[in-house]
Amino acid sequence: MFQEKLVVLCNPLLDIQATVDAEYLKKYDLKANDAILVDAKSGDKKMAIYDELASYPDVKYIAGGAGQNSARGAAYILGKGKVAYFGSVGKDKYAEKLAAENAAAGVTSLYQVQEDAGTGKCAALITNFDRSLVTDLSAANLFTPDHLDKNWSVVENAEIFYIGGFHLTVSPESIIKLGKHAKETGKQFILNLSAPFIPQFFKDALKEVLPYTTMVIANEAEAEAYAEAFELKCSKTDLEAIAKEIVGDSKKTVIFTHGLEPTVVVTSEGSQTFPVKALESSKIVDTNGAGDAFAAGFLAALVEKKPLETAIDMGQWLAALSIQEIGASYPKVPLAYSA
Repeated sequence: MFQEKLVVLCNPLLDIQATVDAEYLKKYDLKANDAILVDAKSGDKKMAIYDELASYPDVKYIAGGAGQNSARGAAYILGKGKVAYFGSVGKDKYAEKLAAENAAAGVTSLYQVQEDAGTGKCAALITNFDRSLVTDLSAANLFTPDHLDKNWSVVENAEIFYIGGFHLTVSPESIIKLGKHAKETGKQFILNLSAPFIPQFFKDALKEVLPYTTMVIANEAEAEAYAEAFELKCSKTDLEAIAKEIVGDSKKTVIFTHGLEPTVVVTSEGSQTFPVKALESSKIVDTNGAGDAFAAGFLAALVEKKPLETAIDMGQWLAALSIQEIGASYPKVPLAYSA
């Protein structure tokens, strides 16, 4: 009998990944290293991207969604039956593919299945080592808190909750439900900001959820967007200062990744930086999903009750493994972490 120690809540998506050029991004007014939402019902011209990518010679279809990527990565380290994943999918072949990928990785899929909406998809447009994400949530947008109630024994047995910030656009009520449980029971409740548009356009939902968090994870672009959205007085590029503002007088831990620059960690007790171990550029295959992999390694370390310094190192280690693979994936032959 397995007991899932880590519960992840986010938006399950089928990633459709292909290499494009700068002109293609310009055609759709897209930026490198950004993430946006599109709505199939709006008539947005960007909806054509999903069909267009199908004709690209290097197109790949990958089980995705940021939180789902992290769930599989954590299971890569922890093994089968330690990670449970919540999200909403359609009743279609894409959902079956996602569930199969999770099962192969050792993740327990607790999908809410929608009869009248298809599984969400994300176009990952790769230019050099950058990626632009264009997401149509579809069924992922229909998750409701009662699905947590139906699986509450899993919630009660878990020790750590990890929320992909993308879910703030879907069901803040579900996030708060988990947050209240975590607060009442003294469990870890970790939020990833996930994309600059989250603090920019979902500030109110973010404000509601932040008080429940014990940890916040973000990259430098998301940190800057947070500083601008919350009108912080510090420099919008000073990661340590922004992190201190988020921590405030709480006991939160804030972790900001910054590509190859040192990872910044701020707690109520002070600040630290952790250099990133350089990887030969010839070994880098695809940086899409590197942040998800960092979170995965970090979460796995927390489940194993490793110290914060080791958790950061495990996050960086798994991110380095992931960028040597295509998409947000990990080596097929399991490798064990060593400091």
